[in-house]
Parts: sequence; C-alpha cells; structure tokens
Amino acid sequence: MRFRHLGTRVMPVGPAAGTAAGQTIWAATSAEGEAGMAWDWIQICRGVVAMADPLAVVTNLRLVGAEGAVLSAQEAALFLNELVSALPWQQEVHRALGQRAN
Repeated sequence: MRFRHLGTRVMPVGPAAGTAAGQTIWAATSAEGEAGMAWDWIQICRGVVAMADPLAVVTNLRLVGAEGAVLSAQEAALFLNELVSALPWQQEVHRALGQRAN
C-alpha cells in the first residue's frame, strides 16, 4: 500500500517560541480496501519533530503474521513504526509548521 498525506494539525504548546505539537493523518487505497493511520507528534526543538508516543499509532489496519494469525498490539507496534519511519511525515509536519508561522 502507498500511503498519502491527508493532513497535519498544529497546536502551539507552552510559551516557548518554536514549540508545537499536533497530529498527522495518512491513508492508502488498495484492492483489499482503504486504510488509515494517524499519530501525535511533538516538536522537540526548532527543526526537530518526533512521534509523541510510538506505541500510539491509530489505524484500521489488521496486521497478520506469516502464519496468518492476527498480530498482538506489541507485534503490530513494531510493524507500524517501521511503516511510519518510511513515510515522509516529518517533512509534512515541517511544511505545516512553516505555514503556521507565515
């Protein structure tokens, strides 16, 4: 599946300039149906953003292992984090932060 960026929300956090948090949403369509993923992010410092909680990716994906069994939440979290890492989500967050500043 090829995920595409649907949107990123930016919310200021605290009085410090350059500190923000928010959510980003991604979706994909395949022959099997539609899938979505969303997660919270936080700006650590200017130019650096990270997932707020790598174990809290919200998705409708049903992940199954090689033997056909549904993955546990912990097993799925590893796969989801690999998937998130492969997406250009940080670029989209930086783009949203830049738009907010203008």
